[in-house]
Amino acid sequence: MVTRPTQIFSDHSLSRRLERTEARSNASFVEARARAFPEIGAEWIDVSGVYAMFDGVDSPLTQTFGLGLFDPVAANDLDRIEKFFQERGAPVFHEVSPLADPAIFPLLNERGYQPCEFTTILFRPIERGVSYTELRNENIQVRLTTADEVELWAKTSARGWSEFPELSEFMLMFGKVVAQRADGLSFIAELDGTAIATGAMSIYDEVALLAGASTIPEGRKQGAQLALLDRRLRYAADHGCTIATMGALPGSASQRNAERQGFRIAYTRTKWQLVRAISN
Repeated sequence: MVTRPTQIFSDHSLSRRLERTEARSNASFVEARARAFPEIGAEWIDVSGVYAMFDGVDSPLTQTFGLGLFDPVAANDLDRIEKFFQERGAPVFHEVSPLADPAIFPLLNERGYQPCEFTTILFRPIERGVSYTELRNENIQVRLTTADEVELWAKTSARGWSEFPELSEFMLMFGKVVAQRADGLSFIAELDGTAIATGAMSIYDEVALLAGASTIPEGRKQGAQLALLDRRLRYAADHGCTIATMGALPGSASQRNAERQGFRIAYTRTKWQLVRAISN
């Protein structure tokens, strides 16, 4: 008898797992930010299963995850969430899965929210003993960083954004926080002993969230990100994960590259911004 692998469908159950994994990862980042830069006042709260995170007024992590996915969200829940951001002088953003409770969408509309961004959420099943990419360069070695390599990981990651000098300071600080998360995993790719690329990963509920992909300009097109992907998926499978996930801009090169490596689109998530507060 032929044993078929368990099929994974893009449904409410999967969305809850993927969204909670990302929320937990970002909450860990916020906690690391609070330790490393206490002056920012980073913190997060849980409101009816919604993770509301403040990581600084301009941080892309200052938003919520899980709205309408875990528990019904009432108007008083949104009151509390909105107050959390507004007291800190931050805009109010919600990342909302299309598989959330349909009642949340008219509620957001009534309260003055508008959609402002979309993210393709991708996933793929993983298992032990599988090769996930065809490695093109045997001279590239991938390993987990050690506790004393925070600066190395952060600088390598930031150099991958050198085409955008206006982001250099932010990306360096961002990289330092990523590398110091209590439950995060930071990987580095080396070519002939020199660090050329980075990748990060978080694990929760047997789901591995991939992020932090960056390659320095002179290290590109040599297979570093393929090697990082293969190493992270193998590590995740060896540590009990059954699914890997990542996000990308819809139709982007990142999405296409992920699909080439066996990832499927789970759904397209919408970010909602409060642009007009309701009047009392």
